[in-house]
Amino acid sequence: MRSEPVRLMEVCGTHTHAIARAGIKSLLPEGVELLSGPGCPVCVTPPEEIDAVLELAMRPDVVIASYGDMLRVPGSRPGDSLQRRRALGARVELCYSPVDAVELAKRESDREVVFLGVGFETTAPGTAAAALTAQEQGVENFSVLSMLRTVEPALRALIATEDFRVDGFLCPGHVATILGAEAFRFLPEEYGIPAVVGGFEPGEIVRALTLLLRQIGAGRPKLENAYERAVSAQGNRRAQAVIARVFEPRTALWRGLGEIGGSGLGFREAFAALDAERRFGLRPAPARSTPCRCGDVICGRCRPADCPLFGGACTPEDPVGPCMVSSEGACSAAYLYNDSI
Repeated sequence: MRSEPVRLMEVCGTHTHAIARAGIKSLLPEGVELLSGPGCPVCVTPPEEIDAVLELAMRPDVVIASYGDMLRVPGSRPGDSLQRRRALGARVELCYSPVDAVELAKRESDREVVFLGVGFETTAPGTAAAALTAQEQGVENFSVLSMLRTVEPALRALIATEDFRVDGFLCPGHVATILGAEAFRFLPEEYGIPAVVGGFEPGEIVRALTLLLRQIGAGRPKLENAYERAVSAQGNRRAQAVIARVFEPRTALWRGLGEIGGSGLGFREAFAALDAERRFGLRPAPARSTPCRCGDVICGRCRPADCPLFGGACTPEDPVGPCMVSSEGACSAAYLYNDSI
């Protein structure tokens, strides 16, 4: 009889919030734990990159365009965020899509508009499409700071960590719509870890977790797609093609996981003029250390409530780390829904 708990990890931050909102952890059988993984793009962005963005924002000729979550993410100094820099005079604009940033650049022809390209394979096609649009329309004052990351290298790096122990993965449904369910076959075939692609409704999540537990109980790890209504085996080939046309793999730094080869998406040479990192010579400097444990939370090493800052010095109103800011962050889910199980 197994003495240790069964540990399942949901990779996607949207799963994290859906699980907390529906109280799914309270329904799990005794001896089954559910952990959060590195599936929140804002949360895995390291403070070094945030600090570089904050400095770039203070240039008088620059307008930063970003999704909403990034505006409140602090850098290595508590309270220092794009929202604060905007209060100090920086031009920071909220965008709902990368193409909105291209249109902003057309209107702000006397300034450099830099879009913060944050996300995984889910948002990468839209960012690539915006780059193509800007290039085709000759929008020369538009560039993208690619902070895009890819899921597979991160999961491989997580599995390779010394303290890793996860018995099954609830794979990210949104990423799988782009990559296809087959993108996660490496988990059972190379590592012997059960993997199920799941949807986001409570019933879909429960079904996916049930399939994982059945695999573990039978001792036969495999890949299963429990999100058939949205995910095919091979994914969205057109979206994959546009990503490959504009971007190529590169080394990227992850909060909690460090530097991972091939885990980022950088511009191909044909699109170098749109690369904000090259255009502005950005070189992130080492960040100051903080007691924030976001890096441990997104790697399943601890729960949000284990962080000494959680719910006291760090709240959604006054966040210290990105996991308390992001709409996909594990700490914000635990705080908002009292999900401390």
